[in-house]
Amino acid sequence: MSLDQKLDRVISRHHELTAALGAPDHDPKTFARLSKEYADLTPVVEAIAALRRMRGELDDLKGLMGEAGDAEMRKIAETEFYELREKLPDMERQLQIMLLPKDAADEKNAILEVRAGTGGDEAALFAALLFRMYQRYAALHGWRFEAMEISENGIGGYKEAVAEISGAGVFARLKFESGVHRVQRVPETEASGRIHTSTATVAVLPEAEDVDIKIDDKDLRIDVFRSSGPGGQSVNTTDSAVRITHLPTGVVVQQQDEKSQHKNKAKALKILRARLYDMERAKAEAERSANRRTQVGTGERSERIRTYNFPQGRVSDHRINLTLYKIDKVVAGEALDEFIDALIAEDRAARLSELP
Repeated sequence: MSLDQKLDRVISRHHELTAALGAPDHDPKTFARLSKEYADLTPVVEAIAALRRMRGELDDLKGLMGEAGDAEMRKIAETEFYELREKLPDMERQLQIMLLPKDAADEKNAILEVRAGTGGDEAALFAALLFRMYQRYAALHGWRFEAMEISENGIGGYKEAVAEISGAGVFARLKFESGVHRVQRVPETEASGRIHTSTATVAVLPEAEDVDIKIDDKDLRIDVFRSSGPGGQSVNTTDSAVRITHLPTGVVVQQQDEKSQHKNKAKALKILRARLYDMERAKAEAERSANRRTQVGTGERSERIRTYNFPQGRVSDHRINLTLYKIDKVVAGEALDEFIDALIAEDRAARLSELP
């Protein structure tokens, strides 16, 4: 299908939606769905109109170039024609980007999970640094960042930390952060000044709603137990901690931050639903592109995606070969967008290359 045929289909669908929204007796759910589709298509229709206006102007200028008897008028027409023609490919490419299939999860909130990998206490300290980096990044974007579960190692490091991040387009911007992050630095506990390499794993999961993932009660085993803090110190004298096992998949989620068993269960179910939804998305993506690997990577948790080298002050993203010598600004969340913008652009380019 040619680009113009695709554009005609978009315009036709927009007209259908205009008529449908004007019809009476819509139930609220249907009206909301149609309204969202209409709102999503409206800027595309406006861009199509702009493109076709530009093409019309080019045709007019081309006619003037051939007809104008005045040499000066012909020169002006030629100048405008070539200036406008240079802009045409970029406008067409922007429209193709707008027509790319949307990731249904892009507008969702996200569950962030950071776990210490190889490297003992130093890995846990790095995991805590990454968790705070995303917390600062969320604050810079005006997102809500709520820690759901933090397991400390006693010296300020995190063995595991989970947070819910809420706001506009959270998952769209953070989804490429999933993978293994590596740090190279001299630990504070290292007397000889040797550089150590440690890792932490980041998982960014789209927060799933009931309509995304149905969980049957018979598929769950729910255990309750007494919460405990670092070193086994009692945090709560009641059995408020909750462990939920999803029997079909074996996924286990544990939650003990709240004093209320009910609240811990609700949080655990939210994390479980996100993990199951992520598994479904990963399965669908694997089936869709079984033989394709883009530069951005597969998003597999085992994949090393980024290295933070403190002695050299650099951060390198291995998927797009981008290195920034501003490690302080990256871990402060201030320069993280430079990586994220480049990853999004690379993903778009890869998907555009797949178009027929």
